[in-house]
Amino acid sequence: MNNPTFFEVQKWAFSCIKGNGGTLEDVDYLICGQMGWNKTQLLVNYRTRIDDKNYQELQEKIELYNQDYPLQYLIGYQDFYGLRLKVTKDTLIPRPETEELVDWILNDNSKNENYDVLDVGTGTGAIGLALKSIRSNWNIFLSDISEPALKVAKENAQNLNLDVSFSTSDLFEKIEGKKDIIVSNPPYISENEKIYMDKSVLNYEPHQALFAKNNGLGIYERIANESGKLLKQGSKIYMEIGFLQGKAVKKIFKDSFPNSEITLKKDINGNDRMICVKI
Repeated sequence: MNNPTFFEVQKWAFSCIKGNGGTLEDVDYLICGQMGWNKTQLLVNYRTRIDDKNYQELQEKIELYNQDYPLQYLIGYQDFYGLRLKVTKDTLIPRPETEELVDWILNDNSKNENYDVLDVGTGTGAIGLALKSIRSNWNIFLSDISEPALKVAKENAQNLNLDVSFSTSDLFEKIEGKKDIIVSNPPYISENEKIYMDKSVLNYEPHQALFAKNNGLGIYERIANESGKLLKQGSKIYMEIGFLQGKAVKKIFKDSFPNSEITLKKDINGNDRMICVKI
């Protein structure tokens, strides 16, 4: 018996996942990820029959998808700010809203200055690598407490041919030198919010990168208390925040830096999502 064509595979896969909320776009994403194709290549190969190996692996991935396994982990990458980033279970999957944080930093700071920038808790390297891809003259430092995550960030930098520096560090413990910009998308979810979370996130993404103590504010408190050694007059700290945390995070940093200028910024959905602390 002949294997199905890719058109038939597409129809079959969609019938398997639609009951679990899956979309045709998800199917195309899975097939293209499996085959190393773009959407045009899929269309061109609609009448081509899939080989045994790829068909078997695709069936296994469809089964995992129906167990809420994240699509990005199944295909091994996520696109972020025009960059294709490797993702693994050791890294949080970069979110589209974090691209807005990158936009803010780029629009808020001169392209002509040779800034020293630290992306702390970098994960895949998404923020720092996106900044480096646009501002090649900026000196970008990527740090993370997780060595496996930092290994992924290093692979991404190498694959994208972006020259950045790395450090395995618990926040600022092993970081030296003053920084013009510190950026972080830290863990900010409270443990008691687990009941509201999507299963694919809760069951598969690294909890160290998701949850923080003190109602999700613990890492912001540490950043406020421990970043002083890296800051100088005019330094800025940019962070992503939970949509209900704006006032609380603002107070944390105002207490640590009374003379700072603090700006909250909303995301595309109108929720508080980012904060900048200018020293």
